[in-house]
Order: sequence, then C-alpha cells, then structure tokens
Amino acid sequence: MSAKTLTEKILSRASGKDVSPGDVIEAKVDLVAFHDLTGYHVIEVMEKANMIKVFDKSKLVIAFDHLAPPPDVRSAEIQGYIRKFVKSEGIPNFYDINYGILHEVMIEQYANPGQVILAADSHTTTSGAVGAFAQGMGASDIAAALITGKTWLVVPQPFKVVLEGKPAKWITGKDVALKLLGDFKADYFNGMTLEIFVKDSLSFPMDYRATVSNMGIEMNADALMFIPDQETKRYIKEMRGYEPELVTPDNGAKYVDEYTIQLDEMEPLVAAPHSVDNVKVVNELEGTPVDQVYIGSCTNGRLSDFEIAAKIMKGKKVKSRCIAIPASYRMFKEALERGYIQTLVDAGCIVTYGTCGPCLGGHFGIAGPGENIVSTSSRNFKGRMGSNEAKVYLSGPAVAAISALEGKITDPRVI
Repeated sequence: MSAKTLTEKILSRASGKDVSPGDVIEAKVDLVAFHDLTGYHVIEVMEKANMIKVFDKSKLVIAFDHLAPPPDVRSAEIQGYIRKFVKSEGIPNFYDINYGILHEVMIEQYANPGQVILAADSHTTTSGAVGAFAQGMGASDIAAALITGKTWLVVPQPFKVVLEGKPAKWITGKDVALKLLGDFKADYFNGMTLEIFVKDSLSFPMDYRATVSNMGIEMNADALMFIPDQETKRYIKEMRGYEPELVTPDNGAKYVDEYTIQLDEMEPLVAAPHSVDNVKVVNELEGTPVDQVYIGSCTNGRLSDFEIAAKIMKGKKVKSRCIAIPASYRMFKEALERGYIQTLVDAGCIVTYGTCGPCLGGHFGIAGPGENIVSTSSRNFKGRMGSNEAKVYLSGPAVAAISALEGKITDPRVI
C-alpha cells in the first residue's frame, strides 16, 4: 500500500477503500451542521422530498449566528421555523442566539482530527484547523447527507505548505492566509486540499490555524487542513478535557507541489478592495482614512484577536467607529474575565458576541456609501458588508486595532 497524505487517509477511511486523487467516492460523514441562514433551505429540501429524518441526531450541529439576534421579522420567522424542527426531531446539539458562530462552536466542541465534516456554509473549512476534512456544501447536498449519513466527493489533489520559524511581531494566521492568497491568487487551489505542516507546532496556535483554515475557501481549496500535532492535542484537551487521536500523513506521501513560508520574515498584510487576493504590505496603504473597524467574525473572533486588540488600545481612544464581536459566548466570557472587553469598551468600541453581524452586511454595523472599512473578516467583495460603494480592507487584529485608534490604516510596527 502506497504512503498516504492526510487527505487520502481521511477519505480512504470514510469511503472504506483505498483512494487516490481524482477518484469519485461515496464517503461516510462524521458531522453535519447548518445555521439560521442556510438551515431554513436544508429543512425545506427535506420537506419537499417528504424525508424529514436525520441519520444520527447526535451528529447534527445547529447554531444561530448570521442574523442573531434577529434584526427583522423575516429572520425571526426563519429562526422560529428551525426551532420547531429542532423540537420535533429532538436535536440535542442546538445553539440559539445566545451562544456563538457555528464554525467557532464546531472547533471548540466537536471537530476532531481525521473526521469528514459537512456544513451548509462555505467557511466550514475552519474545522480543518484540527485536521478534519471540512467542506461547505449547498442545501440539497447537506439535506442528502443528513438523511443518508453519506456524501459523494471527488478526491482532491493534496498540496503541501510548510510553516517555518516563529511569527514575527504582530504576525498572526490572517497574514499567512493573505500571503497564500497574494502569492497564488484566489482560484489557484481549485480541486486541491492544502495540508499545512507547522515545523515548530506550539509556535502557531490554534487561533491562528483556525483563521488560515477559515480562509481556505477564499483560496478555492476543497479543504485546508493543519497536520495534527502537539498543539492540536493541547487545544482539544484544554477545550474539551480529552486527548484526541492524531491522524497524520505517512512518510513519503506524494503531494502535487510544496511551498514554504518563513514566519519570522513576514510583514503585516492587508487585502485591498475589492478582492481577497489584492494583497499588499500594510505600509503600502498607510494613511488611507478609515470610517469603521470590525474585529471579529468566524475568521478572527478568537481570544488572541482580542488580546492583541486590547494590548494596542489600552488607555487610548478610537478615532474610527469600532465594533468588536467575539465569535462565541465562551470567547466573550474569557475575554471579559481577562479584562480585554473592558479595555475595548473604555477605548470606545461597541462590543457584543456570537453573531456574524457586519461580516455579511447583516446588522450591528452595515457599511454605508463611500465608507472605508477595515475588517478582520474573510471577504471584501463589493457590497459584502453593506453598500456597493463602500470599500473593505481585510487585515489581522493588530492592523485593525491601530487603524481604529489612528482613524487611518496604520502599520502596527510603529508601536
């Protein structure tokens, strides 16, 4: 038997046979998930097919996050509709408006190395942070997976990325994601999975990994997975109280190509409007006026993001509107206990938790015409955060925090 990549190992187990890139397979699914915005359509598909059944209720996770709490009557209706489904079907893993963003809930509580995870949202790739093959799909595919416990896939070509060294000052997972997007562009990894090896496992924490995996879909990858290691073990034990079994590639596994990033040589990066791969070093954009800053989302709503923002904002006042949203109640509570939330509130930020809000132009800070937004979220397409005439700049938490203080895009290395 030939040496296998992580992709081949996971999909061989899930399909019950040896697989190679290009194979069309039927795979068993370990977890299925949806949120308020997509769940409505998934249940609708099941109803139209007259097949309201779930293959294993313990393997379905539902979280309200996109329009939570509901900002309009339609959103409230949709959430009520899903609550009825949860109640009638007896779904145990349900998280209402007071809990958190689905992808954060998945890595905090559910995703494990080697699993196949499907959800009705493109940023399902976030669970790749712990070494799961995680993919977003449309409502019909998710409905089929819920009913049967299976899906069909084309086995992707695995691409190897190696992270060497320790991150330079203010460098986080967002900069690594933006570097891959800037170097390869947004459509390069179509039909591929990225498998990321961290040479010094504890130098690149799970928060950073979650950001990179989250943006795997912006790279058009089928999945983006970090090779499980000591950091994976540490994170899951800390969050859930048990040590996971690590699934790793075999020595000598074949990759379509390989790319190395030197973390200690990186500079803070920003994706300028209106594309995720329009990537520039922050000082190329310095001085651009900023109307609003958003720190949060399933991309960058974790504890380390708020730690960095609080460190930069302590004792100062923001000049731009600043909205800060930890991705889950757990992250919010921990940030509260550590004093990060107090620091951000004292600096003039608006803080809530557990909602996607401004990221998709939903609520809690929609961008107006002619406004410049610095956001730690995942996308900067025209109209993504509100008006088509707004401009969105994507950055990590350090650039976002210092830009809020200065009222213009600023290099955090000036601190």
